[in-house]
Amino acid sequence: MKAILFPGQGSQIVGMGSEFYNNFSTVKDLFAEADEILKFKISKIILEGPESDLRLTQNTQPSILLVSYSIFTVLKNEFNFNLEKVKYFAGHSLGEYSALLCAGSLSFQDSLYLLFERGKSMQEAVPIGEGGMLAILGSDIVEINNYMHEVQSKGICEVANDNAHGQIIISGNIETIEELKNILKKNKKKCISLPVSAPFHCSLMNPAAIKMKAKIDVVKFKKPDFDIISNVTALPVGSPEDIKKTLVQQIYSKVRWRESIVFMGEKKVQEFIEIGPGKVLTGLVKRIIPNSNSFSINTIDDIKSMKNES
Repeated sequence: MKAILFPGQGSQIVGMGSEFYNNFSTVKDLFAEADEILKFKISKIILEGPESDLRLTQNTQPSILLVSYSIFTVLKNEFNFNLEKVKYFAGHSLGEYSALLCAGSLSFQDSLYLLFERGKSMQEAVPIGEGGMLAILGSDIVEINNYMHEVQSKGICEVANDNAHGQIIISGNIETIEELKNILKKNKKKCISLPVSAPFHCSLMNPAAIKMKAKIDVVKFKKPDFDIISNVTALPVGSPEDIKKTLVQQIYSKVRWRESIVFMGEKKVQEFIEIGPGKVLTGLVKRIIPNSNSFSINTIDDIKSMKNES
């Protein structure tokens, strides 16, 4: 059994998807359509940069979706990828929108619109410089919760991403995050401040969730063709009503990625295929389920290699 995974923010790079853009007219058409939908040249930002524009959250989110969907479309239509053995679709944070699009729950136009608005709302929720995120490496979540308890009375400090064993991301007020960082260093725990413009996936994002609920509520969702694993519950979510509800919750809730992969593994998924820029999720899967068969597809050679192995 297989699962298809879609990456989130942090996987972007200027020029991503250019090989598919240069070789497949369907991808050129998708990029041109995205420019029309968003009413600006997102294709130019993706293919040429500058990197500073691509890193803006409101550009990053639809850009990653566009590239992921383009690769998925080529894989399915040009290389006749067999979806019969695929049971689950899952995406990391914004990647959940890519999963919903590719699984037939959302239209291309609505996906791009919602992610652009999502990125803008998340950026506007907290003034730049007032929030931060911290990656903690090599510690388990119980240990981290104990350290967080020491600083939570002083401000927001919450688990944003439970990515894998030994990779937890914390989000909150910058002062509280810095205090946690000092405590971790005193206890010889490895941690890295992340270069992000907002504290994603914590309660500071509540204003963004309120804005996005109004936008998500008026968009039509269909029942997806495959089981979608929700970031919020780490379980399948199927009805349009539940999908809408969890997408709003996702903005301020922890991304339960480790639990999502564990769930799929327990349901006999042996093969995980990451579609989109980068290889972040492939690396996380290998850490969570070491004996799984996991690989990424972001070049034409990747597709050919996968076909040769199957």
